[in-house]
Amino acid sequence: MKFIETIKNVWKIEELRNRIVVTLGLLLVYRFGAQVVLPGIDAAQLENLQGNTEEGLLGLLNAFTGGAFANASVFALGIMPYISASIVVQLMGIAIPYLQKLQKEGASGQKKITQITRWLTIAICLVQAPGYLASLPALGIPTSAFLLGQGGIFYVSSVIILITGTIFAMWLGEKITDKGIGNGISLLIMVGIIANLPQSFLLNASSRLETNSVMLIVIELVIWLVIILLSIMLVMAVRKIAVQYARRTASGGYEKNVFGSRQFLPLKLNASGVMPIIFAQAIMFVPGLIGGSSFLKETATGQWMQTNFADIFGLWYNIVFAFLIIVFTYFYTAITVPTNKMADDLKRSGGFIPGIRPGSETSEYLDKVMSQITLPGSIFLALIAVFPAIIVKLMNVQTGWALFFGGTSLLIMVGVAIDTMQQVNSYLLNRHYDGLMKTGKNRKAVA
Repeated sequence: MKFIETIKNVWKIEELRNRIVVTLGLLLVYRFGAQVVLPGIDAAQLENLQGNTEEGLLGLLNAFTGGAFANASVFALGIMPYISASIVVQLMGIAIPYLQKLQKEGASGQKKITQITRWLTIAICLVQAPGYLASLPALGIPTSAFLLGQGGIFYVSSVIILITGTIFAMWLGEKITDKGIGNGISLLIMVGIIANLPQSFLLNASSRLETNSVMLIVIELVIWLVIILLSIMLVMAVRKIAVQYARRTASGGYEKNVFGSRQFLPLKLNASGVMPIIFAQAIMFVPGLIGGSSFLKETATGQWMQTNFADIFGLWYNIVFAFLIIVFTYFYTAITVPTNKMADDLKRSGGFIPGIRPGSETSEYLDKVMSQITLPGSIFLALIAVFPAIIVKLMNVQTGWALFFGGTSLLIMVGVAIDTMQQVNSYLLNRHYDGLMKTGKNRKAVA
């Protein structure tokens, strides 16, 4: 079989084999840490906490941490503070000249940006860790579960452990990127999400079996596979812009004629990835907080906001959620796709788009094309993001299993899987023409 042959080819390449082993080992360490409960908390009394974090926004947060949030684990904050810090630094790079300067300095500048991100991660943890510990009693942990009490010693030691856990998870992610295969931070998030998948599916399947609805299980799996295929199409879809490169003449100059090499400039349909969903998800916490404030808590408006924006499968929540995703898709694409730089790079390399003048006209043309393809891309992204709510309302799917029918969870899994597979494929293509490719001639592997 082609799959077995591919696995054999992967195992023949020593460097790739070592990287895969390192990656799996570090991911195993992360999953082990997610099960280690904070010192001073009785692990046998966490049932209420786990029950209260199965649904809603807390269920989503618990999914991103691979269950560590519900386990009161040393990795309870997960890698999300680092993600938040990365987003903040990226946005600050638009307005702060110093960060803009660092972005242009190449590897040395990126090293400094990474250091700034790390320090900001610690600052975010200093806010989130005490908040998490203070919320534990409200989330269902009884007073008797705090073996050392809830005094200063417990808080100080637990805050230090939670911050250390996030830093250690961040270090694991960076080591996977450096010594393993794939993007380490993304892999940690994906593994945390996948860890909840079997249990969520089995719980939903068992409820279907109780009502003799076996066919519904099959239908759900078919829909799930279709959504995965659509998500892959969204991640992989590109608009190819034909680019003509001038042919270098014998005198060293450039001659722009039809004999120049023709290539394509790929513009992604969804250039912003899952970031618009993450931004929108963060904003969706705000209406509930405003509705629960002391000014609106007792009013009809405040109660309406708390009711409608606490349910992630509710109508108004998903209408606003979809709208924010479309807005943030345009915003994030605008700041991450530098059409001016792309036009300048084309001009410097002797490239041009047929019928478009190099320079400002090329930049305007690329910007126009990006705006045109971003609209369907953003709508498609919004539909995938709100599809879990649709599947819950139409087929009464359990909420835990519904989260895998779209949204951030599915797009992260698809995006990370494709990125990792492409890296493995690059190793295989260096040694075998076939590898993960469907066609092509084999060539002898190089040890």
